[in-house]
Amino acid sequence: MQSRLLLLGAPGGRGASASRRVRLLLRQVVRARPGSDGQRPEVRLLHAGAGADTGDTVNIGDVSYKLRTPKNPELVPQNYISDPPTQSVVQHLRWIMQKDLLGQDIFLIGPPGPLLRSIAMQYLVTNQREVEYIALSRDTIETDLNQRREIRAGTAFYIDQCAVRAATEGRILILEGLEKAERNVLPVLNNLLENREMQLEDGHFLMSAEHYDKLLQDHTKAELDAWKIVRVSENFRVIALGLPEPRYSWNPLDPPLRSRFQARDIYFLPFKDQLNILYSVGANVSAENYELRFELQDSGSSLLPKEIVKVERMTENHVSYACVTIQIAGQEVTIKVPAGTRPFGQSCASDQFIRTLSHKQLLAEMMQSHMVKDICLIGGKGCGKTVIAKNFADTLGYNIEPIMLYQDMTARDLLQQRYTLPNGDTAWRSSPLVNAALEGKLVLLDGIHRVNAGTLAVLQRLIHDRELSLYDGSRLLRKDRYMRLKQELQMSDEQLQKRSIFPIHPSFRIIALAEPPVIGSTTQQWLGPEFLTMFFFHYMKPLVKSEEIQVIKEMVPNIPQEALNKLLSFTHKLRETRDPTAQSLAASLSTRQLLRISRRLSQYPNENLHNAITKACLSRFLPSLARSALEKNLADAAIEITTNDNLEPDLEDFKCEVVSGSLRIGTISAPIYNTHEKMKVPDVLFYDNIQHMIVMEDMLKDFLLGEHLLLVGNQGVGKNKIVDRFLHLLNRPREYIQLHRDTTVQTLTLQPSVKDGLIVYEDSPLVKAIKMGHVLVIDEADKAPTNVACILKTLVENGEMILADGRRIVANSANVDGRENVIVIHPDFRMIVLANRPGFPFLGNDFFGTLGDIFSCHAVDNPKPHSELEMLKQYGPNVPEAILQKLVAAFGELRNLADQGIISYPYSTREVVNIVKHLQKFPTEGLSSVVRNVFDFDSYNKDMKEILINTLHKYGIPIGAKPTNVQLAKE
Repeated sequence: MQSRLLLLGAPGGRGASASRRVRLLLRQVVRARPGSDGQRPEVRLLHAGAGADTGDTVNIGDVSYKLRTPKNPELVPQNYISDPPTQSVVQHLRWIMQKDLLGQDIFLIGPPGPLLRSIAMQYLVTNQREVEYIALSRDTIETDLNQRREIRAGTAFYIDQCAVRAATEGRILILEGLEKAERNVLPVLNNLLENREMQLEDGHFLMSAEHYDKLLQDHTKAELDAWKIVRVSENFRVIALGLPEPRYSWNPLDPPLRSRFQARDIYFLPFKDQLNILYSVGANVSAENYELRFELQDSGSSLLPKEIVKVERMTENHVSYACVTIQIAGQEVTIKVPAGTRPFGQSCASDQFIRTLSHKQLLAEMMQSHMVKDICLIGGKGCGKTVIAKNFADTLGYNIEPIMLYQDMTARDLLQQRYTLPNGDTAWRSSPLVNAALEGKLVLLDGIHRVNAGTLAVLQRLIHDRELSLYDGSRLLRKDRYMRLKQELQMSDEQLQKRSIFPIHPSFRIIALAEPPVIGSTTQQWLGPEFLTMFFFHYMKPLVKSEEIQVIKEMVPNIPQEALNKLLSFTHKLRETRDPTAQSLAASLSTRQLLRISRRLSQYPNENLHNAITKACLSRFLPSLARSALEKNLADAAIEITTNDNLEPDLEDFKCEVVSGSLRIGTISAPIYNTHEKMKVPDVLFYDNIQHMIVMEDMLKDFLLGEHLLLVGNQGVGKNKIVDRFLHLLNRPREYIQLHRDTTVQTLTLQPSVKDGLIVYEDSPLVKAIKMGHVLVIDEADKAPTNVACILKTLVENGEMILADGRRIVANSANVDGRENVIVIHPDFRMIVLANRPGFPFLGNDFFGTLGDIFSCHAVDNPKPHSELEMLKQYGPNVPEAILQKLVAAFGELRNLADQGIISYPYSTREVVNIVKHLQKFPTEGLSSVVRNVFDFDSYNKDMKEILINTLHKYGIPIGAKPTNVQLAKE
């Protein structure tokens, strides 16, 4: 059956604006398009005549609805019927109107996308209904729905939230994403849905209109107010929007909640209706292009854009745009796209960008997407996603707002955070994302593959509709909807802002950065159906060999050509192989890492390429199979270790000395740092050994190149001692952070404390180091969740970070631009991160696999036997050398067994040093009893105990001796 939509009402008066809206709706519905079947919905627009006082009436087919004058017209949605409502949409609107007239709450169910929300909003526009909207997420709690407690002037009070406001004011409450809410949260609405009743936190009780009116017959309103009874409007309705389960893997609906809704399945629009919408959107496009036949084009297709030819600024209605000319199919096509406020092509950072052919094509494709929608850029780790996004922003004069995403990020972190004013009052602080939307910046959402999809869902309305409802009651509207509202209400910007309504800048855009989904991964893939509706996706392919050579040679012009050719040939052979082991090695040699190796080779030409590659891959801690594959591929590429590298230099020849204000370690010299904070310069007992001196020389090279360091090794090999000794020699003050399982982004950046009964936040060691130019030592980095440690990426790579209190860290003082709460990174700031080796038996997270390529990596191992013996002599000068030799030999063999996988625990120098310290202090105790301090851990593991006893007996250490161990008697 064809539905009819009618509007009955008096000309002029309050219904005039509603008449205009519905008239537009009708004109769109009756419009016939090419390719339709000639049948039209029967639609008529009638007026009741002059002088009628019955009000306006909307008829959809045989269903009529009498319009009411909204109390708060700013809460009525704007401009949601600009698209032609098709016949299927009109049928949905008719059904919603039926349910509204019956006083029933409804649940629109369908696949991801903006269609469900659009239909609900179209109904509100047509019927002039006020709306309360909330996007549900896994972070939604009961107080987001009913009442939230605030503090003003030392007094606590309650503020009604969306459900209570909608119930008492007679509005329609839209709940989007019910399947994302944690279970047992939404049952708080059950009684409100069923009986229109709810007990509130402040003692008030919401009562249905029918029951309230009956009480009002026997009691006065003053009495009901004294009893704290509040009337629920008879016009209150709920429209829920959600995805079907089990097709989409979310939380199932609670049966008591589900039974209170009337459901309607709204699948994708029919083919003919979809065509009609496309005809309306693109009137100048030929009908043949709308038949929805998709053909995949390869990268060499002439139909794909080749490059951006020129970019020019233009201003229209006080809004800045860019006219971008793109070369497509041998022709130059000019498009109009949003632009930022800075001059075009002016870089906001010192990053050098080399445009290869693939980069030019990708930028041109991104420019096309930028016309209409936000972008998601997918590419492997270290391939240059951030750099190309920055270049895109520079081309269009955008200021960038980088936001690092992490797994435990909440919806409040994305939108608004709660904080306490100095006087104890509670308040809300808008996030950088919200501020960027108001100011027209380009937001970089870095790492959307990490964040929980249920949290990111709160951005769907912002991305699809450019609207947002915030926790403090503020509403952000798309600019055209804001101007329409301003015009109809005849209000100024100040008056709308007093009502907490703000316009989203038309230039605001989002570029999301993500790593590709891992095919065959056991974890849930991040690129799901909902993500696919939010962005235009672009894949950043790895650079081909010629392009990567071009990038490296232009950025590092002094690199030896032979070394570069070998490095690139080796890397691309690993990337192109189908061997999963070799591919895992290639992940450690990203473009970012290759540039770091090239800078080292350029600055230190005598450095061995073999060492540089094995250091970048941390080959010392690779499994034996992967290590063998790496060595084989290095040999095939003619990258060999030099004979001199196999020889350990003498300590006398490898000096560490301070002369005339300069530190020299080996062949590398650096000036001693001049600091006034001597108390923060570490001072540690350290006995020089050649192996640790070589590591410190390598660290000094990276310090001079401005790198941040990552030291990885087994437990007890001296990582902390090396760092403290290194900083002591350089006279550098140190800030120290030890990470753990419960470390959060907030605790990493701020330290809460209580002063005078108020919670205040003090700078963490991270912020202090950034301000003062100290060296930040982050210990046990593998113990914190990798998603928390990932915020270090934006600090190292972008030189920017947002603190939990709203302050911003920037690398370049030119980016301050008079802004408040900005901290400029001190040029002397450095980070040294310490982590245990990845893999069993260490129980930490794979910090190296996640963030290894943004640091210069150094593997720290136990000293070699000769170095270890010399060091032990200094710890135990009175311990007989024969005993020290036994310990060094025995522990050396145990470490070899651990490397072979025969035993799991890697015995370290720390254990040997503790044994020697004991023997030095108590020389009368036997060696067999002292070594038990280390090996009693394994006394209950029969197989392990047998291996230990045999190994120690082999070197004459009598532990667990039995009559059968006759070899101990041989002398």
